[in-house]
Amino acid sequence: MWIADNWKDYELLDATDGERLERWGEYILIRPDPQIIWKGVGNHKLWKRADASYKRSSKGGGAWSENRLPEQWTIKYGDLSFYLKPMGFKHTGLFPEQAANWDWFSSLIKEVGRPIKVLNLFAYTGGATLAAAAAGASVVHVDASKGMVAQAKANAALSGLGEAPIRYIVDDCKKFVEREIRRKNRYDAVIMDPPSYGRGPSGEVWKIEDSVGELVHLAASLLSDKPLFFLINSYTTGLSPMAMQYILGLEVCSKFGGRLEAGELGLPATASGLPIPCGASARWQSE
Repeated sequence: MWIADNWKDYELLDATDGERLERWGEYILIRPDPQIIWKGVGNHKLWKRADASYKRSSKGGGAWSENRLPEQWTIKYGDLSFYLKPMGFKHTGLFPEQAANWDWFSSLIKEVGRPIKVLNLFAYTGGATLAAAAAGASVVHVDASKGMVAQAKANAALSGLGEAPIRYIVDDCKKFVEREIRRKNRYDAVIMDPPSYGRGPSGEVWKIEDSVGELVHLAASLLSDKPLFFLINSYTTGLSPMAMQYILGLEVCSKFGGRLEAGELGLPATASGLPIPCGASARWQSE
């Protein structure tokens, strides 16, 4: 498991009965998590003092309750800064476990000693984009949501990266990749954080189990002659780390050699001292 344990402004305080107790800066949140299947072990005193709690509805979706949060606040990870706010479907605008991946590829970018061009697909609010740019890469940031791209730009400015070589694209990721193939553009690294299900700006349907293999195949054809890394993330239980690793093996490792890894992402829980599973990744890097 790759554990994101370098946070100062975020802390997973406790976890039980399908819920996380978290500190985001100075605010305490309770959010549902289907992977937390153990029960009756949540003893942290802040369970009763949360600033907001997201409750799922039996009819689907859910809502924030007991909400004493500001409309927006900020947290930092190293030199990076992010705006947070309570969003729909329990989100805050950041996935803190991804910091384990940010640290991994930032080191690769810094150590390689040459310019690196990164393609970040399903780039959300820009955590990976900012980490790559801060490490010295140029980045093409692609997401179908205009609002998420706007927040990524705001996060970049907040992090002192407003003038960094980042190109922001609002588009369906597959269609963008297909156009880049026709343009004969090339990238030294690809980051891919696809949702389980989604729709593009023109109603394009995305279902990860049906679509990720084809997209990896297309994106792999954009790699330069000396690619540095390829990263796939998944929060879908139906797409295991080893399945993602196998896809990378077929599409990337078979052509470029290098090294493959796959595993779960985790966050340390303060109350128990144990890591909590939070998602999965498959990583390819050159030798």
